Amino acid sequence: MLVTQKKQYALRAIFELARQQDEEPVKSSVIAKAQAIPLRFLEVIMGQLKRAGLVDSRRGFSGGYTLTRPPDRIRVGDIFQLLDQADHAQGCMACASKGDCPFLGNCVFMELWDQAQHAMDAVYDQATIQDLIDQEKLKTASNHPRDRVE
Repeated sequence: MLVTQKKQYALRAIFELARQQDEEPVKSSVIAKAQAIPLRFLEVIMGQLKRAGLVDSRRGFSGGYTLTRPPDRIRVGDIFQLLDQADHAQGCMACASKGDCPFLGNCVFMELWDQAQHAMDAVYDQATIQDLIDQEKLKTASNHPRDRVE
């Protein structure tokens, strides 16, 4: 599973929504600024996430985006697979940027690529958004000046 810029942005957007889940809906401009995502690109991604049922939106002055599931029930792999389906991704991920592969169907490396892909998928499928939030909290706490031993 190739981790494209789009997948990184989608993951960051979901992460930001999870960080602010107890608050009002989050405006796309707030997500974009907090996660350094171009706003126009974010709107496209949020539309795909909404159509897939991962986020919901509300219009108006107090509108914005919310998650439809708790962060501990959203896996990184869910997000990536959703975007692959939306973009109709298929074929050899190792050669994705090269277009048609002259070795298609007779590639000596395909088994290696498949094994690596399955290993990455397993990592993505085990990691939840809540895991990432918890990691951020640990990093923030360990970087706090009062917590450092001198």
